[in-house]
Parts: sequence; C-alpha cells; structure tokens
Amino acid sequence: MLQRIQTIWTLLAVFAAVFLFITGQDVVISDSIPVLNIGCIILVITGSLSIFSFKNRKRQILLNTISIIINALLIGVLAYWLLSLSGGINFPEKGIEPIFPLIAVICLLIANVYIRKDERLVKSVDRLR
Repeated sequence: MLQRIQTIWTLLAVFAAVFLFITGQDVVISDSIPVLNIGCIILVITGSLSIFSFKNRKRQILLNTISIIINALLIGVLAYWLLSLSGGINFPEKGIEPIFPLIAVICLLIANVYIRKDERLVKSVDRLR
C-alpha cells in the first residue's frame, strides 16, 4: 500500500536527493566524473524502487540501507569539497548541499523503523492463524 507512513519518509528522502541534484550543480569534486550527479540519480532510482516494492518489506529495508550508505558517502564527499574550498566552512557562502544527504539519512532511518514495525505486525498476525 502506497499510503503507509514509511512511503512518505522514503519519498522525503527521494526529494532530498532531487534537491541535492538541483543545488549541487556548482559542486566540482572531480573534473572527469560527476560524482554528485551519479550519486543523486542512484538515490532517486533506489528510493523509487523502495517506494514501489511495498509488498516486499525485506527488499524495502535492503534498498533503504543501500540508500543510507550512498548518502553517508555523499556526506563525506561534500565535507571533503567544503574543506577543500578556500575560506573555511561558512555555510551561507558555500551552500547547503551537505544538509540534504543528512536529511535523507534521517528520513530513511525512520522509514526503516516503520517497515520493521509492519514486518513484526504481519508476523504476529501470521502466528495467530
């Protein structure tokens, strides 16, 4: 069912990846490989797959865990980018790009909590049959 609470949390994580893709166009980490854009596209794809695999909760947890790992890597890449810029870390001048993966990680962790809660509920109902 798409109207579950974990779908909303996963959708918020997908929106965070989209916002990172939009705002991160000025981030240049490597001249040859667009690391941030590839990461954002992978996050949107895994988030969409997680939203539409609502019948398979184990797959949802796996996809959300993969998204959490990718977001953690993006946080590290963006922290490296901020530290390599001149002038120190000053968020109003340098952007809010590292905030979006952090928001996505929090949303995905909350979504996993609710998915596990649903899984326990289904297992308890199956025991009663």
